[in-house]
Amino acid sequence: MTAVLRASLSPGIMGRLRLASQGLLEPGKANVGGAVRGMTAMQAQDLQAALWAVGQRVPGSRLDDVRNALDRGEIVRSWPMRGTLHLLAPEDLKWILDITADRLIRGMAGRHRELGISAADVDAAAEAGLQLVSNGGAASRAELFEAFEMAGQSMAGQRGIHLLGILCQRGLLVQGPLAGNQQLVVAFADWIKVSRSLDRAEGIAEWLLRYLRSHGPATERDFSWWAGIPLTEVRTALAEVKGQLVELEFEGARYWLAPETAALLDGGGVPGARSVLALPGFDEFLLGYTDRSLVLPPEHANKIVPGGNGVFRKTIVAGGRVIGTWRGPGTRRDAAVVPEPFDSVNGLRPAAQKSFELQAAKYRRFLGV
Repeated sequence: MTAVLRASLSPGIMGRLRLASQGLLEPGKANVGGAVRGMTAMQAQDLQAALWAVGQRVPGSRLDDVRNALDRGEIVRSWPMRGTLHLLAPEDLKWILDITADRLIRGMAGRHRELGISAADVDAAAEAGLQLVSNGGAASRAELFEAFEMAGQSMAGQRGIHLLGILCQRGLLVQGPLAGNQQLVVAFADWIKVSRSLDRAEGIAEWLLRYLRSHGPATERDFSWWAGIPLTEVRTALAEVKGQLVELEFEGARYWLAPETAALLDGGGVPGARSVLALPGFDEFLLGYTDRSLVLPPEHANKIVPGGNGVFRKTIVAGGRVIGTWRGPGTRRDAAVVPEPFDSVNGLRPAAQKSFELQAAKYRRFLGV
């Protein structure tokens, strides 16, 4: 029987529960692979932001720790859902693609027609790409696209990236080791030696359970949007796994979370009331839910995504809520980490300012600048 929790809650408490479930409060995660595996999938279209997203969840980690995990294949970066790059554990990618790929490719059919990409074109690109990288080879995107062109495939109008996306979603290619700030493309079968196999219903149920444990409190609609799975299938899966979760009621909606996260509501209250975090753009704390208003006041949403351009800025999170943005140093050793709080008149309170400075120092140590 599912436990139903009715506690005195606020958006800040809900946000702090999410910080806890995502490994953003102490003690965090022990290593890079554990952090990514625990989240199941982490937004990663901006590679540098994704590296810091992992770093924030692994205390004491450095940029090279995350880069090395990619280079060793301990984590992988591909297009498993929503047509967006994510980091995953390698053993999880195939079964997730088995659930999502057909729907993803069908959803892009109109764009593929515009680009003149037919099934025969995909097959030709697959043959050329695999001939280039099979038997342990690796290629840059430029080299891969050149191989596509040699196979009669024009690279005009983003045809190259769409063909690459299809081949990754079909489980033929995957992004592998880093070459500078770009990832080389490798053969899926060469790079990922062990893949789990789950049927669709079993896979959706496990994925939902892992999402609610790592992102909760969250709703079934949050997961449906996040994973790109129809709500009817999500509800069927929830009936299978809800006995392993705690149900929480907040402002008329039903949320689900791990029992150990819900246990933080007992006793002394949810930790993190005074925590200040400098999170990267595109972090799962904000992007992992269809409704972000729980942690981001709607009146400030445009400051995170100016003009609705799809590019998410870095966020300052205090006490479980987004209170501003920040600018980082890039690679310049003398550049500052600058907070830009929503309250431009009063700025950060002294305690929050001090905490942010500690976060800035942590970020610079992570980068090694």
